[in-house]
Amino acid sequence: MSLPLRDDKSKAPVQRVILASHLIWTGYGHWLPNDPRGSGSESLRKDALAPLGPIHLGRKAVQPPRDLIKRFYRGAEEVLEHETLWFRDAMRRVIAEAIGGAIRELGYTVFAFAVCSNHVHAVVRSHRDRSEIIWSNLARAACEALRKAQLVSPAHPVWATRPYKVFLRTPEEVRGRIRYVEQNPLKEGLVRQRWDFVKRYQ
Repeated sequence: MSLPLRDDKSKAPVQRVILASHLIWTGYGHWLPNDPRGSGSESLRKDALAPLGPIHLGRKAVQPPRDLIKRFYRGAEEVLEHETLWFRDAMRRVIAEAIGGAIRELGYTVFAFAVCSNHVHAVVRSHRDRSEIIWSNLARAACEALRKAQLVSPAHPVWATRPYKVFLRTPEEVRGRIRYVEQNPLKEGLVRQRWDFVKRYQ
């Protein structure tokens, strides 16, 4: 009698545990789906953007000149429903304080955090909440705080609708992303940021 077939689990690929996620919140009106530099989008949700150019999935190997990018976004501003947001000092403080409060309340652990001029970075330890849920909870807290402080209009969405995440599976990847996030404000000429809700990665 022949024995039943069994899966050979020893040959199955090893799935590495996700230690943390690098989350990015992009301000409304920045890095649109058909951005000339390429994007992570596969479709346009707003038909009015179509005349500005086709979608290129992924970052282009050869980046377009700055003048072309500026022309693209001048054209985009004419068809977007809300004004493009740039985060000034007061807005960056409100965003950080709101996200810090939500991090404490929801029990998230953050190893790096930075608020730049048009986007936010966070390296967040894996949690029972999926990364998309973490992104959504923290984005909502910041949006509500900006509206309460009257730094945006009540109807302004603040953020682009597509969350961006990168899963980090090794300590080296986590440390590399932490360094990247810590240095990101400096690339824009902002001061180094230190937040009391950020924990040291062991």
